[in-house]
Amino acid sequence: MKYPKCLKKTQAEVRDLIGKKGFVNEDDIQGLTYLKAVIKETFRLQPTAPLLVPRETLGKCIIGGYNVPAKTLVFVNAWAIGKDLETWENPEEFSPERFIGCSIDYKGLHFELVPFSAGRRICPGMRMGVATMELALSNLLYNFDWEMPIGMNKEDFDFEALPGITAHKKKCSYPYS
Repeated sequence: MKYPKCLKKTQAEVRDLIGKKGFVNEDDIQGLTYLKAVIKETFRLQPTAPLLVPRETLGKCIIGGYNVPAKTLVFVNAWAIGKDLETWENPEEFSPERFIGCSIDYKGLHFELVPFSAGRRICPGMRMGVATMELALSNLLYNFDWEMPIGMNKEDFDFEALPGITAHKKKCSYPYS
């Protein structure tokens, strides 16, 4: 809703692929390249858990020039990784196109994008959750024309979150509910 050009492009991709079939099924999702890019970009900018599950170092090590003793708790900041200037060009900008033709994925193999963690501690429900969300979102985009309520602007969307291990909105005012 905040980026109407992306919304229209995603909706057009879904509708062009599905045609008159009436619904999107699991097999159709693989053909929705732009939708998948939009989802990756959303994961990058708004990870559900900004701080991943803490890890503990097995032994003494050096990270970034710092001595880290054994048994130190390490918190991985997925939110900061998604906004890293060294990794992402214009990191504050919503740009799904950055993922078109890009091998970076959220499934734990690329440390530039880790909304579900990585390795043995990756979220066990990631695949089911993402598959369900892709299917639901694509069907919503296929079946409905979305637009902002009268009098609302994209600047009215507030994504500011409170600091913490999970993302909670800073302000919970819903003027259009």
